[in-house]
Amino acid sequence: MFILIDITDVCMPKHHIESVIPENFAGERLDKVLAVLWGTFSRAQLTRWIRDGSLLLDGHKVKPNTKVDGSEKIVLQAEVAPDADWHVPQEVPFTVLCEDADFLVIDKPAGVVVHPGAGNKDATLVNGLIKHFPRLLGIPRLGIVHRLDKDTSGVMVVAASHLGHTRLTSAIGKRLVERVYLGVCEGRVERSHRIDRPIGRDYRDRTKQRIREDGRQAITHISPLNVYRTHTLIKAKLETGRTHQVRVHLSSLKYPLVGDKRYGANSRLPSFPSNDLVDVVRDFRRQALHARQLGFRHPKTDEYVTFESPIPTDISRLIAALTLDAKLAQ
Repeated sequence: MFILIDITDVCMPKHHIESVIPENFAGERLDKVLAVLWGTFSRAQLTRWIRDGSLLLDGHKVKPNTKVDGSEKIVLQAEVAPDADWHVPQEVPFTVLCEDADFLVIDKPAGVVVHPGAGNKDATLVNGLIKHFPRLLGIPRLGIVHRLDKDTSGVMVVAASHLGHTRLTSAIGKRLVERVYLGVCEGRVERSHRIDRPIGRDYRDRTKQRIREDGRQAITHISPLNVYRTHTLIKAKLETGRTHQVRVHLSSLKYPLVGDKRYGANSRLPSFPSNDLVDVVRDFRRQALHARQLGFRHPKTDEYVTFESPIPTDISRLIAALTLDAKLAQ
């Protein structure tokens, strides 16, 4: 059960959030549980609130590594100094697929960062949302309940009410939101894979992720849709939602996404490729990954709803070039 009351002051947003920890989290550390239940706040921020007593467990101040039993009540009362960049309205490209009183479904183009942060102070999706939906200023983290990488295009949901924020955050934490991606990878993926490999930050490059035994559980289901000469059009269904999850998991199988040089792509081409394929692959400037489908239960009616984002032009052109190349090689 979640009860969320959030009163936002322009100068100093005040948060009062109450939750009951689900019993299936028994034995887990409090900071890890909160990272799942209240994933819209950073792990560092949650840890600070636990340590300074702003966040109480059954009315008591505890440590971040306290093991929970399940069914405890957690209460947060804190003031959060605003990041001005989060509150600046700007014109940023995106498409609204659905506008509901409790949520917005957005089609995010590649190249747009979801929210302000280090290296991306403004011109993010959040800034664009504020311009067109100023009511989001009253929602924690302006309704952002999950993210897509900057260069990943596709569908995502944004909470537009306190009820929407509470229910969607809970659903994501319980893995009840269906997320399906479309991608083009290097290599021939001949069969389906269930990839269950934990992911954590790279030891040397903090902007990357990698497979780590001490990382967080990450599960991705990969299915081949079309196998070309040296590439595959794949469907990736998330069971968890870790940073760079699809990219890291595919790379771990030696199937990096086209254009994803950070995770091992090398502009691979078949022998004697068509001229069009050479041009498309060499000019592909992002990872060929698109969030195709999103499904969840409506926060108010509990009806299951699904949304789909059309395949963007660059990936459509890549698929067409691979298809033509395969036919010419026959």
